[in-house]
Amino acid sequence: MAVKGRETFILKCTVCNEENYNGSKNKRLHPDKVEVKKYCPRCNKMTVHREKK
Repeated sequence: MAVKGRETFILKCTVCNEENYNGSKNKRLHPDKVEVKKYCPRCNKMTVHREKK
């Protein structure tokens, strides 16, 4: 169920381009793309994941 005012997105690994994680954010408060360090099972290490749009 989608919550009003929130947007869902997919996090994509910047090294291997694998789509690994789903997330949600308040588009009005955080308009820029999300970038976080997460574990990538394909690379087998911590890499930067960016919001795919």
